[in-house]
Amino acid sequence: MSAAPLLEVRGLTKRFGGLLANDDVSFTVGQGEIVSVIGPNGAGKSTLFNCVTGFYRPNAGQVLFGGREITRLAADRICKLGIARTFQIVQVITDMTVLENVMTGAFLRSARRSAAREKAEEILRFAGLHEKLDAAATSLTIEGKKRLEVSMALATRPKLLMLDESMAGLNPVELRQMIALLRRVRESGVTLVIVEHVMEAVMELSDRVVVINSGRKIVEGPPKEVVVNPQVIQAYLGDRYRARG
Repeated sequence: MSAAPLLEVRGLTKRFGGLLANDDVSFTVGQGEIVSVIGPNGAGKSTLFNCVTGFYRPNAGQVLFGGREITRLAADRICKLGIARTFQIVQVITDMTVLENVMTGAFLRSARRSAAREKAEEILRFAGLHEKLDAAATSLTIEGKKRLEVSMALATRPKLLMLDESMAGLNPVELRQMIALLRRVRESGVTLVIVEHVMEAVMELSDRVVVINSGRKIVEGPPKEVVVNPQVIQAYLGDRYRARG
């Protein structure tokens, strides 16, 4: 990893009227890391993602990417700089095929249709979806749609990929396949930030874990230390993790 962080979040605060969704949140992500953001429902994790990726504008704080401040840039500008994301509720284009969905991401870097198709097919092979390229996106299973959404994001050629619950609702076999895919993504040179409730995946994939509760960061550290932290057990994990300390 390089000495300077790829992503730096400084004192990020986001309010919705009287609700303080993110309260002075700070953390960094180094090049090549996988950092997971965990916490109970309503803790502010997706709001944090939305602020980093330009869907929301924070009320205070800064977001830096590659040393450049991106706090108030629009989402499309941030994507062009190299941050791609998925969504908590899977977002695919319902009236397009699997291939066409991925091509929409590829057009960010490729003006020619032939080049966009070539890149999309490359990504679909990488993600294990190439045999479905002519299928309607709506015909895929939930696991297939999640894999497709990751593929659409990868087609933009990101430096940083932010995944919002991409493993939620998967059965054990599908979970193992998604974990393997995300490892390949990291091996390809893409840094990952993951919002996730599936602790098996968090423990296996993460270099570091950031824990948010009621909008504030309460703990940050290696996953094996975080899961035995009393604050994390009380706020999120529950007594099933207490015996592991």
